Amino acid sequence: MEANMRLGIPTVEGRGRYGGGGRCHRRRGSRYGYARTPSNLRPIPRDEGRVSKDYSPPSLVLCNARSIGNKTATLRDFFISQGVDLACVTETWVREGDTVTLREMAPPGFSVLHQSRTVGRGGGVALLIREDCSFRALPSPSIPGIECVGLVWGSEVSLAVWLVYWPPSAPAATLSGLLEAVAGWALEFPNLLVLGDFNIHADATPSSQALDLVSSMATLGLSQFVSGPTHQAGHTLDLIFGAGIDVIMCPSMKVPWSDHYALKARIDVPPPPCLGGEPIWARPQRLMDPDRFRQTLRDLSPPGDSLTELVEGWNTHLLAAINEITPKRPLRPRRNRAPWFTEELRKMKRDLRRLERVWRRARDGASRTSYRVFMKTYEMAVKAAKKSYFSASIASASSRPAQLFSIIRSLTSLEGQPNLNNNLTHSCEAFASFFAEKVLLLRHDLPANLDTIKELEAPRLSSGPVLDHFDRISPADVDRLLRAGKPTTCPLDPCPSWLIRACPDEVRALLGDIINLSLGTGTFPGELKEAVVRPLLKKTSLDPLDLSNYRPVSNLPFLGKVIERAVAEQLGGFLDETSALDPFQSGFRAGHGTETALVALTDDLRRQLDRGGSGLLILLDLSAAFDMVDHELLDHRLADVGIQGTVLQWLRSFLSGRGQRVALGGELSSRHSLVCGVPQGAILSPMLFNIFMRPLAQLVRSFGLGCHQYADDTQLYLLMDGHPDSAPDTLIRCLEAVAGWLRGSRLKLNPSKTEVLWLGRDDTGMR
Repeated sequence: MEANMRLGIPTVEGRGRYGGGGRCHRRRGSRYGYARTPSNLRPIPRDEGRVSKDYSPPSLVLCNARSIGNKTATLRDFFISQGVDLACVTETWVREGDTVTLREMAPPGFSVLHQSRTVGRGGGVALLIREDCSFRALPSPSIPGIECVGLVWGSEVSLAVWLVYWPPSAPAATLSGLLEAVAGWALEFPNLLVLGDFNIHADATPSSQALDLVSSMATLGLSQFVSGPTHQAGHTLDLIFGAGIDVIMCPSMKVPWSDHYALKARIDVPPPPCLGGEPIWARPQRLMDPDRFRQTLRDLSPPGDSLTELVEGWNTHLLAAINEITPKRPLRPRRNRAPWFTEELRKMKRDLRRLERVWRRARDGASRTSYRVFMKTYEMAVKAAKKSYFSASIASASSRPAQLFSIIRSLTSLEGQPNLNNNLTHSCEAFASFFAEKVLLLRHDLPANLDTIKELEAPRLSSGPVLDHFDRISPADVDRLLRAGKPTTCPLDPCPSWLIRACPDEVRALLGDIINLSLGTGTFPGELKEAVVRPLLKKTSLDPLDLSNYRPVSNLPFLGKVIERAVAEQLGGFLDETSALDPFQSGFRAGHGTETALVALTDDLRRQLDRGGSGLLILLDLSAAFDMVDHELLDHRLADVGIQGTVLQWLRSFLSGRGQRVALGGELSSRHSLVCGVPQGAILSPMLFNIFMRPLAQLVRSFGLGCHQYADDTQLYLLMDGHPDSAPDTLIRCLEAVAGWLRGSRLKLNPSKTEVLWLGRDDTGMR
């Protein structure tokens, strides 16, 4: 007994009916109340891979839309009301390339995979899946007479889902082609789901074709789960087959917008582990009062004389101020709501649901007609509201290309970004190691050669203008630097950057001291040299389990960006005054954007074609170009354009001693040092990269070729008279020289993405 008391009894203490302090609850008739002895209790060990108490099996809905074009809002509302993770839609009647209609049908936070009919009208199948699910698209096989689209759902326990539409007019060989495809899927995926509209009578008395299909599927290990009619004529046309899983069917739903019933099911798959168990702690933006924040910062004064003390004081004071007005609290993520969905539309939606309930009770033609008439009115009102909202948004963003592109993408793109927090196969440490080792391996494969050593040992002589010191920043300059750029916030920032911008009077003095001390001493604060990296899947069609399919997106502290912007203004002004950069070097330069680069290149090629000549265009692609910049070579090329003294010292400090951490699932990886490269996400990085790549254009033009550069993309082109049968020797020598320069600069050419394009006229005179 004593040994048991010393060990303690695993116990969970709550604050509900049986928790809390005070006297113990006692059953009626009991003579004694037992006191609680906390020293005898110990916490129950918790398994890190435990199942979330809120877990419920994933659900899906299968429906035949009979054209989504006139009912996108209705379908969208239907999917939201059913709370499904996967929506399977047959007969979309959407042509190839019509992404706008598909995007209108998708609820917020869903990605769309679609396969349209290649010949004729009608047909088409679509899968709509929640972006916070781990999934990847599968290539659609070619099955005569059948349209299908598929995906792999989940990470640890993968489930392959194939949506099939078998039209009534399909040829007789369709069944054998389908079974051949299913056999391949069953071999590749132990857990398999094949569902859709098969247009065969799998009724209580099935047709011969239905018997062949069901028996053949059973031979392949797939069971059929649908029972009862799925069409208003009383036939079973929509089927769900599964292998390795159990499908829990819900009652079928008659819907007034289709002659097929909607089928809902839950997939009995192993639940995912709990994602950390801790709530998301954040500061509600609605509670951040700029006036209170200003009052808290009024006593902000320089906390020391050194740059380190000033930066630490900045972070400490701002963190204390934001903690006082808006402490962190546990929050639950909410579903994004459509900004164009007005109160009037909400009322119409309620009226539409009321008419649907009337139809479900009456089941007569009059109530169905009333519903469908009002549904069309509702659809038109939704389209009008969206048109009005997005027309105004596009007009207001006409002078901001990035925002305009974001709006257009939200209207047309079918791809979303899967939530990595639901894919626990890779940890933040695995991502951090992969991103760091990728650069180290590339650098190891490109050691310094004779060309590198020759350039580094060459004397640094600059006969032109020199920039060897920075001008002091005035209070007006500080205000302008605060207002410039987007107020992005890094997880390492003490408070949101928009709050800092709302308090220029309170932060002006300390911020000015930090900037001037940094520029005057040629030192970039070490506290601001760390980046937080978030992995971003390049395309939703790529395998999320392959780390090479992710792009690292860096986020840097706001204070460091303000200091960078002060340097960029003076360094950029010097480069423009001295014409140090190549005139055809575009990207991140005023007056040198995407449009100017495309117009200049296209104009040169068109003029040559109009003169009866031809052209060869070579598009070079470099692997991790920004991450591979050698600091010693960059230092030498900075000196070549006249950067000296304190300015050069500051840039060396800015590049050295940097590191990054990967943020994933609420966790932060250990710090990984960066030995080369210009920091991604930094304001100065494009400018420094342009300086680093400056000699390449001079080298190309020495062979008589044209050269355009946009960030890390380089275009070489040779204009030729007539139509030569082979590449001229000049081009061969130029490419050899370019390859040698890239090796000497320790940059990796990516042959798989490098393209060669010939432009000219064929024998018929056609381009």
